[in-house]
Amino acid sequence: MKADWIATLPEPEPEPDLSPGASAPQFYCFAELPEQPMSSVALNKKPRVAVVGDVKYVGDDYLKSVKTELDIEFLQSSNRQQLLQELPRFIAQSGPIDALICTVDTPSLKPLNEELFSALTPHCRVIASVWAGYNEFDVSWMTSQGIWFCNTIDAVAEATADLAIFLTVAVIRNTYVAEKRVRAGLWYNGIVPTKDPTGMTLAIVGMGSIGRYLSVKAKTFNMKVKYYNRTRLSAEIEEACHAEYCSSLEELLSQADVVSINCPLTPATRNLISHAEFKMMKDGVFLINTARGPIVDEEALIEALESGKVERAGLDVFSNEPNINPYFRTSDKVVLQPHMGGWTVEAIRRAEKECFENVLKWKREGRPVAPVNEV
Repeated sequence: MKADWIATLPEPEPEPDLSPGASAPQFYCFAELPEQPMSSVALNKKPRVAVVGDVKYVGDDYLKSVKTELDIEFLQSSNRQQLLQELPRFIAQSGPIDALICTVDTPSLKPLNEELFSALTPHCRVIASVWAGYNEFDVSWMTSQGIWFCNTIDAVAEATADLAIFLTVAVIRNTYVAEKRVRAGLWYNGIVPTKDPTGMTLAIVGMGSIGRYLSVKAKTFNMKVKYYNRTRLSAEIEEACHAEYCSSLEELLSQADVVSINCPLTPATRNLISHAEFKMMKDGVFLINTARGPIVDEEALIEALESGKVERAGLDVFSNEPNINPYFRTSDKVVLQPHMGGWTVEAIRRAEKECFENVLKWKREGRPVAPVNEV
């Protein structure tokens, strides 16, 4: 049964980087926002919603009900260059758009910034994405234009946690090497015994929705869960997650048998796990990354794998997708997945619905369900 407290606690907005040399954080006041024209809502018309990509899983009945409140049109673009041409042409021909939903794979559109979306201004009020990660989106620019940005809070969280559990068991039990031998016509002769997850400490870096699902699932394998987060969770949530808080990243990493990366990619978390952090870990630790590739310094990870500091790694994400480092493709020490943590029918259905529900909530009450920014 899905825990209600997971679905209702969105990942907090990353704090600005105030370290020396960092770019000054941008803040916006009401006076700086562009003058907002009369929207379709204000004129008692259905808001016009453009969808970039397909809506395949939410169901015809749901779409039919949504269309009673929203005027939905589908764009044909599947990459950035196409959208740069189609979006301004579409608006010029058929009028302003009140909301934009992105269901297409965001790497094909990145960067999702002013250049790509300028034709939406000044009418657009909501941009919603089916994905949980939003590092490809220029949220600061959207805020400056009075546009709400919404990612998906809970839609893909449990599916991603499931994949993290799969990768955890796979690296602990060395399943890739075992499967490789069977496919080669061999058997287990020569494979050294592996370990049990029971009693191991799972260290979760980033305790948002995915981290919370992961912690609950890890209990099934009798793992001890510790976590580090910018903000400590309430005692109630910690108890429900069977998780113990560590006050620093170093404290967490030093106790870990398995390290799972579950935080968002921000300027502050890029290369969060690098040479110094690997030195904090035990010898023979296991590393799992289902968040974003650039959070882990890949050269430092390769060095740690080669030295034995990291025994094996399970990776669903990489720094230069889909062109990943050849080392990962050829090493027996790495279990790979092609960034498909949230790629299940059920997760995509929930993500599509979350996007429409954000737009509907804005239409009815003037604010989406769970925006990343404030306007």
